[in-house]
Amino acid sequence: MSTLRYTKDHEWIRVDGDTATVGITAYAQEQLGDVVFVELPEIGKQLTAGGEAAVVESVKAASEVYAPVAGEVIAVNQALVDNPALVNSDPTGEGWFMKIKLADAAAVDALLDQAAYDAYVEGLH
Repeated sequence: MSTLRYTKDHEWIRVDGDTATVGITAYAQEQLGDVVFVELPEIGKQLTAGGEAAVVESVKAASEVYAPVAGEVIAVNQALVDNPALVNSDPTGEGWFMKIKLADAAAVDALLDQAAYDAYVEGLH
């Protein structure tokens, strides 16, 4: 079973082989409020870890979505363009943003696991 890893910028990543699915966490979605627009990267775009990968806009604010790891965008969730509310209802499922072919699978190990992310978020309050 694939496990989620997290960044301190509130992105999640789920790795399957050399491919990773990326989205924003439920915490990020709660902070944004109702998501009304998503701008996804072009397929083939090379991402750097920590670099801007996408943009999400809500009724409250616009925010960048950063790449948790380096790699090439190989798929985007076109359903989000038509229905950005998927991020509101299922941020770690149907509300995924992109799939990345990993440049270095080991880079995922440096990201936060569930317990570390939960502790990080708890510390923000």
